[in-house]
Amino acid sequence: MRALTIFVAIGIGIVAMTPGPAAAQDRMPPIAADKLTDAQKKAVEEFKAARSADISGPFIPLLRSPEVMTRARAMGDYLRYRSVLPPRLSEFVILITARQWTQNYEWNAHESIARQQGLNADVIKAISEGRRPEHMAEDEEILYAFCDELARNRSISDAAYERAVARFGEQGVIDTLGIVGYYSMLAMVLNTARTPAKPALAPLPR
Repeated sequence: MRALTIFVAIGIGIVAMTPGPAAAQDRMPPIAADKLTDAQKKAVEEFKAARSADISGPFIPLLRSPEVMTRARAMGDYLRYRSVLPPRLSEFVILITARQWTQNYEWNAHESIARQQGLNADVIKAISEGRRPEHMAEDEEILYAFCDELARNRSISDAAYERAVARFGEQGVIDTLGIVGYYSMLAMVLNTARTPAKPALAPLPR
């Protein structure tokens, strides 16, 4: 009994010393201008030229690898602004991905854009709560089923694939996969870096 008491006491001590959520902090904050390497300065200038904006969000931690940041930005330029999916649907896929990763920065950045592009508020609310939205448009339902199946099964059934190709074409399927993959990558960066963001999404049950 004495040995068990000591073991429990030690265990409690370990738990007490383990940092909890309150200890979370930005692991990769902005790099001071005078600390930037030449490669990082070049990546920042190329970002500003392409986006007409300063780097923010995931691009702040990504700057630690300027080549990755530049190539990620270039891929995002296409997937966000020029994919074959109309903006309403690309933003729909981005929100689904942000919800799957419980990525608050990503969600906050794209929820208002999705509304502006015509995505129904009830659909957005359902996604935020981890529910299958009701009363989706047909194209939204096809994409939701596709993204949900991909997340759950890590593959796509013949039925889901054929529906997606019939509606969006093979390029549309690849662009959808690109959006899911790209925003999953950004979500991983943001979650790892603990980039600060206003809480918007409750954790999903595992």
